[in-house]
Amino acid sequence: MNLEERIQSFVKLGEFLSGLFEENPIYLLEELDVLKQKIKESEIRNNWFSEESVLSSLQSISEQLTTENFDAWLTPYNLENNTQDKKVLLVMAGNIPLVGFHDFLSVIVSGNKVVVKLSSNDRVLLPYLWEVLCKINPIISDKLEYIEDLKERKFDAVIATGSDNSAKYFEYYFKNIRRIIRKNRRSVAVLNGKETQQELKGLSEDIFLYFGLGCRNVSKVFLPNGYNLDKLFDVFFPFQDVVNHKKYGNNYDYNKAIFLMGGHELTENGFLLMKEDTSLQSPVSMLFYEFYEDLDKVKDYINENEDLLQCVVSKEDIVKKNTHFGETQKPQLWDYADNTDTIEFLTTF
Repeated sequence: MNLEERIQSFVKLGEFLSGLFEENPIYLLEELDVLKQKIKESEIRNNWFSEESVLSSLQSISEQLTTENFDAWLTPYNLENNTQDKKVLLVMAGNIPLVGFHDFLSVIVSGNKVVVKLSSNDRVLLPYLWEVLCKINPIISDKLEYIEDLKERKFDAVIATGSDNSAKYFEYYFKNIRRIIRKNRRSVAVLNGKETQQELKGLSEDIFLYFGLGCRNVSKVFLPNGYNLDKLFDVFFPFQDVVNHKKYGNNYDYNKAIFLMGGHELTENGFLLMKEDTSLQSPVSMLFYEFYEDLDKVKDYINENEDLLQCVVSKEDIVKKNTHFGETQKPQLWDYADNTDTIEFLTTF
């Protein structure tokens, strides 16, 4: 199977997924009903995977999988002649729906075979999308296998995603194997007070999508001295129903009680807690903020901690490698996690 066949298999998958968001879908109609059932099943197995969250993930993937995007992504690489056909283990995370899809896509499109260790929190969606891919192109069916026990197989390379603690285990366990080990990352926003209402609405999505569980979710905002927090609460209001989600609501009540018992000052609006804090990672249902006087010091802080950051949301004149407001959960195919070029890793054994 050549590169073009691999690419077109995923382009067809993107066309299939786009049918979820069209009034008159025309491709693999019978599978759309099955996919809708899988979305419900996924939520039953993991309550964090709400229908809205899964649909958001699937829409983002469908928008990525176009011929134009593949051309822009893969043209710089010499994949046409890649015949290595290595076995690459993916140890997947399960914090948000299909969070490991890009790694899965990268292994297949690079001409290698993928061995998947699914997260216990996300065991429905990827296997079903693989079934659809195999119907689109049956030749692709020998490119994937699943595994439960890591001791059972030998691999040529591994991409493992987890917490900072699990990363230490992965680094030791796979020390003799070519590897990418991904740790916790955080995303921040830097405001200068001149943001438009539309940009602030985009920031709301960056914070609340997937209940704030993703490394691309903004967990902290840097604000100029004197910034009125009510400006943020006003644009956050459309997400007020998030607190009605049982798990999110439980986190909200728990964190509010714990921080108030500790004598901490909180600003809250009934569905989001805001705390002034120098840390980067805020708990679920909470957003940290920090006031600044000198923007250059904020830029220096971001540069010094770039290994901890996934996205920096800001206007272009604040940081060079900024992410636009409302775009953190809409990465392009060439937006690599941890800024590690996965395709280069997979083609330079």
